Amino acid sequence: MSLPLQGMRILAIEQYGAGPFSTQHLADLGAEVIKIENPHDGGDVGRAVGPHYFGPGNSHFYQAFNRNKKSVRLDLKQEAGRDVLHKLLEHADAVFNNLRGDLPAKLGLTYDALKHIRKDIVCVHLSAYGRDGERANWPGYDYLMQAEAGYLSLTGEPDGPPSRFGLSMIDLMTGTTAALGLVSAVLGARQTGVGRDVDCSLFDVAMHNLAYLATWYLNGSHTTGRAPRSGHPSLVPSQLYPTKDGWIFIMCNKEKFWPILATELGKPEWATRVEYSSYKHRLENREQFNADIDSVMVKDTTANWMKKFAGKVPASPVYDVAQALDNPFVHSRQGVVTTRTPEGEEILGVASPLRCSGDSAPLRAAPKMGADTDALLTQAGFSEQQIAFLREHAVI
Repeated sequence: MSLPLQGMRILAIEQYGAGPFSTQHLADLGAEVIKIENPHDGGDVGRAVGPHYFGPGNSHFYQAFNRNKKSVRLDLKQEAGRDVLHKLLEHADAVFNNLRGDLPAKLGLTYDALKHIRKDIVCVHLSAYGRDGERANWPGYDYLMQAEAGYLSLTGEPDGPPSRFGLSMIDLMTGTTAALGLVSAVLGARQTGVGRDVDCSLFDVAMHNLAYLATWYLNGSHTTGRAPRSGHPSLVPSQLYPTKDGWIFIMCNKEKFWPILATELGKPEWATRVEYSSYKHRLENREQFNADIDSVMVKDTTANWMKKFAGKVPASPVYDVAQALDNPFVHSRQGVVTTRTPEGEEILGVASPLRCSGDSAPLRAAPKMGADTDALLTQAGFSEQQIAFLREHAVI
């Protein structure tokens, strides 16, 4: 069995985080992702994002988002560069970009600009604020979206300053959403023979992920705020609790778990106390309830509590990044993979979250800039002389 996206070709005019994260999902599933990189500006800016590097133009950041891809040096601002893109496009399913909203039209990357080459081409545009409207030409980044979409008002302690996610979650969410849009549109194009534009913006994804909090406000005028210790807005217990040597996050998000937790705490009688007998009552008495839980939890270590809770009470220890990656459970699930450069250098990364039966996911390190230029242009029908001409004129 082949990988599910084997045979799909994607031309990606991408850089930094959200775009490359999107197409790495697809490359891990077998798609041929070809990065189109400008030879005059160092290519994907992610290559230079520090502070950690494997070598010049090869940052750890870049490797985190670009495994299993190919790279072509190509200047799309030159007419000759766009001609090369069009030749590559003849055998592609999709053109992906994560440019500023006003740039795809200027560079001829829209469906209207490319449908004469392939009627079924899919053009995916990942931007900050979309390709239309008053912000089409605005630059935009993850943390800005978190701020404007309300995330900072939901994160951190109630009496602390607004806080962002520790990760660039909007970039990652938008990349994943755009990958879904691309695959869906390619499926549609294969059924109908007609392609389309697909738009996905950081701002729209940030708003969409407000989900039930948005529904609460839009239908009941309820504005959700922050609860102490990252508590759930309505479910109790569902928050951080201190232990003798750290923290544990407990989530009894079904009523059946509360009596089990009470028993493991050595306080089975708490499960039948009227003021703790339901979500509603525990929410009303949250302060006293948490004080009672705290008084027991701090008497033992995180490890010992996790042994008691394992498989019975939904709970997790609070780890730092190193502890998370060194977790034996992660390694038992092959959660860390080793990719290799053509020279044999090993680079570790986090495995794809999608596990498919059939062939194993490819494990090629992210490509050097332009590593596949000659091979792919030759495959597209360019002669050695034509390739030499393009290189001499700084098109590739």
